Amino acid sequence: MSLSRKYGANGKTFHVPWSEGTDSTDRKNWDYWHDVQACKELVFTEKMDGQGSCLNEYGVFARSHAAPSDKPWDNYLKEKHACIVNDLKKDKVEIFGESMYAMHSIEYPRLEEYFLVFAVRQLDQWLSWEEVKEWAYMFDMKTVPVIATMPVVGMTESGLTEFVKTTAKKPSTFGSYDVLEGTPCSMEGVVFRNAMGYHVDHFIQNVFKIVRKGHVKTDERWEMNWKRAILASEAERFATANNLKLSTDADYMDVIRTIRAKKAAKAV
Repeated sequence: MSLSRKYGANGKTFHVPWSEGTDSTDRKNWDYWHDVQACKELVFTEKMDGQGSCLNEYGVFARSHAAPSDKPWDNYLKEKHACIVNDLKKDKVEIFGESMYAMHSIEYPRLEEYFLVFAVRQLDQWLSWEEVKEWAYMFDMKTVPVIATMPVVGMTESGLTEFVKTTAKKPSTFGSYDVLEGTPCSMEGVVFRNAMGYHVDHFIQNVFKIVRKGHVKTDERWEMNWKRAILASEAERFATANNLKLSTDADYMDVIRTIRAKKAAKAV
């Protein structure tokens, strides 16, 4: 028996039919356009390449909700959780977000925070985006980057498809580099959701995503070789102390590589 319920429909956010980054475990919502038309407004956010995590009264949960996470990259979240657990319990609130502490397939040179909120559940209700922002603010957290908000009235399926596909080809808000190639890449994808709240049973009809093809670069050995993401603030402090230029994403990546090289040299 699980202590916590997963995000989405049994842990899944369904893809739109034209999402290219799917595998055998993913599901598509073939009626997504019918569902979109039932919404008044959509919120478009960046799909971040991290670990989907949940903070509730019972602890910090990642993929499995049978028991709290015991992974070392979640220790920072446990510290954050300890500060807010009483509020989570009192208000029966669960905070869902992307944990960026451990790098996956994309490195973000201008990453501002390790935990980015994308949803809040209160009992059997997924809260509106405005309420998500309010809870994030109260807990001194940031949300995932918002790309746009759009009314559904006047929207066409072809216009929606073109907007999302074009957006998904752009770099991340925080800059994005392929961890294997070390070269600039596009964001992982785009999530768009009903701006209003809805019952947990209606998740599939209210949240949609597109993920780019070939975005996964990790394998089963990832956990043995994981690396901590370096925040932009850490790169900026290092650059200031060493009189290094910081302007472009490439500048930030150069500084991050220098930081890692120095740490590796000390570890030898």
